Amino acid sequence: MEEEAISKSAAVAACTAMALLYVAILHAPTLILRLPPPPSFNSFMIRRFIGAAISSVLSLLICTLILPIRSKEVPILFDVYGIRVDHIWQAVVFPVSLTCLMYAGSLVLKALLLVDKWRERVSRGEELSYEYIQGSLQGFIDLIISVASNVSAWRNFFVAPLTEELVFRACMIPLLLCGGFKPYTAIRLCPIFFSLAHLNHLMEFYSKQNFSLIKTFMVAGLQLGYTVIFGSYASFLYIRTGHLLAPLVAHIFCNFMGLPKLYSQRNGMVSVAFVAGMVGFLWLLFPMTHPDLYNDRSDSCKCWHGYCSWS
Repeated sequence: MEEEAISKSAAVAACTAMALLYVAILHAPTLILRLPPPPSFNSFMIRRFIGAAISSVLSLLICTLILPIRSKEVPILFDVYGIRVDHIWQAVVFPVSLTCLMYAGSLVLKALLLVDKWRERVSRGEELSYEYIQGSLQGFIDLIISVASNVSAWRNFFVAPLTEELVFRACMIPLLLCGGFKPYTAIRLCPIFFSLAHLNHLMEFYSKQNFSLIKTFMVAGLQLGYTVIFGSYASFLYIRTGHLLAPLVAHIFCNFMGLPKLYSQRNGMVSVAFVAGMVGFLWLLFPMTHPDLYNDRSDSCKCWHGYCSWS
């Protein structure tokens, strides 16, 4: 990358434009192109998928034109955006393990529910037979097939995480850092744009869910608060690791788990697990995201934003 950098105002303006573009393209068929409503929910979601893909590609093209990159070769551009094939297992295992600690309460609750089901089965005198195991495996396979054919699952676990991480991490963070913002400032700014792209839910809650105005703001406020927290965490992962896969797998896992369970009326172990998990998360946050784990060190730092020298 060349020595000159873009201005801070240009970086912020570009990030704002990409956030608005992401939302605008999703609603363009209905609000701008005046196309008729899709005949089914699946058709509606496929239209959304196409819009998200278009906005992601446009954002990548915009960044390629704006960022002061000396070479426009595809491998170099992929490195700039954190799209890498090296250190893949580290970029998957460490972020998922770290994120699991935030969901220690939820995981303990799920484990307790499984134990209750097992005890109920034992109390009925049912044995763990071969037929039972075979039926359970078949049920698991049927569940996977059902999820794979569910358009909502594709949205939550593939399209939304991939396109959002491409736009709000891979594109925006390089812009902010090249604009002269410090890493921690970029971590605070990026979630603002991430939340901006979720403001469209305010209108959807009010118009489609028939919520009152107060309830709409409460629901939207809770969602925006969660997106700010997750956006900060995902930006932290991206900057620390220089690997887009790190925030991507964390995003998928969080979408799968939902909001963390802080407590359960039926068992205090959930609250204890949540507190212990958060303590472990904070303790391991920096060690498990150390740049040395995700990058080959060299005497001269060649990283495009200096992640190999940031500690």
